[in-house]
Amino acid sequence: MDNKFDKDNIVLSKSFDFALEIIELYKLLKNKNEFVISKQLLRCGTSIGANIEEANAAQTKKDFVTKMAIASKEAREIRYWLRLLSKSKLVQLDFNNQLQKKDELIRIITAIVKTAQSNLSKH
Repeated sequence: MDNKFDKDNIVLSKSFDFALEIIELYKLLKNKNEFVISKQLLRCGTSIGANIEEANAAQTKKDFVTKMAIASKEAREIRYWLRLLSKSKLVQLDFNNQLQKKDELIRIITAIVKTAQSNLSKH
């Protein structure tokens, strides 16, 4: 990432890197003729960082919380799709790396949302 702000923003950096991994996974899945779930993964896996990026440009604290909450929902949705792929054995790939990184993103985003909501209620 070439933007200093992005390097200092851990959740934005991690979500961007995660999106890149999801894009690579999407390509692998397509090559294995899995087209439906792969598109779901691509959509929500790249949406996490997009919503975090939007949150960083929020005009109000409430807007920030809303966008971060959407990012959290997208991260939880990708958990579903990754687990489904893993358990269904539609393709023979190991999803443990993406599952671990998704868990880390959920923890970080949840902490940000809780802190931001707490700050909102104080004002």
